[in-house]
Amino acid sequence: MKPSCLHQPKDTVITPLEHWKLKLFEKKQENLSISLYIWIFSTGIFNLIMKKSFVLGALAVALMSVTASAKDVATVNGKGIPESRSDAIVKNFVARGAKDTPELRKAIREELIMDEVMVQEAEKQGIANTTEFKNQLDATRRGMLKNSLAQDYLKKNPVSDKDVKAQYDRWSAANKGKQYHAKHILVKTDAEAKDIIAQLGKGGNFEKLASSKSLDGSKANGGDLGWSPATGYVKPFADAVMALGKGQVTKAPVQSPFGFHVIKLVDSKALPTYDQMKPRFKAEMEQGKLAQYARGLREKAKVE
Repeated sequence: MKPSCLHQPKDTVITPLEHWKLKLFEKKQENLSISLYIWIFSTGIFNLIMKKSFVLGALAVALMSVTASAKDVATVNGKGIPESRSDAIVKNFVARGAKDTPELRKAIREELIMDEVMVQEAEKQGIANTTEFKNQLDATRRGMLKNSLAQDYLKKNPVSDKDVKAQYDRWSAANKGKQYHAKHILVKTDAEAKDIIAQLGKGGNFEKLASSKSLDGSKANGGDLGWSPATGYVKPFADAVMALGKGQVTKAPVQSPFGFHVIKLVDSKALPTYDQMKPRFKAEMEQGKLAQYARGLREKAKVE
């Protein structure tokens, strides 16, 4: 088992901006070249990522509109590349900390030229007329329609700050205002857990016992589960954690759907503040609203 086996099943909520940061703008860690970022913008993949759906990129490429411009940055085989397209890419770079320099614009121009060359060749080969492309285009169109519907619904039915604060307060109360740093040893039987508790009572080392006896993936770290709000765990485990004082170990085995646990509370501290958690709670609540909206549409639909 992995350490995460204890946690309550929950959909991971990643906002479009968080997704962008994780995948593209960790420049120091990934050392990606500027041409890759330019390619991402110029091919429409930026829009793909911002909508969190891979297939959306295909339509972003296929349906990318060419805004009329009084000036082109280049002409490829008689077809102009409008300056507005270059400006849009520069704007995205600047919004993420880059400087609008002649070097950046030159690099963008070269990538846009390459983009146009590839698009023209695809059109020349008739790729847009293939069944595969048409199917992709249709699927992507449907995805974009659903995304636009969701955005429109949330615009008309926003999650208020008041609702977010109320949800945060409920979450804080359920966790007694704290997050917990716990360790545990997971075994199959009550008898095994009681034997471990007895060994600990005689001076046994919790981390060593976890490494040698635990069935959970956290055994590699001496049973360490790190910091988490108690509600992040299944209820029997959560209740036991909140009942412990700093440095204490459960006096009796704690049974959960995964087996029997011996739990140690390393420490506790205050939960993140409302301002820190607000973006996450708002995103989760928006997701919940959309799910409820979708279920309502499904119930009203005539399905044969």
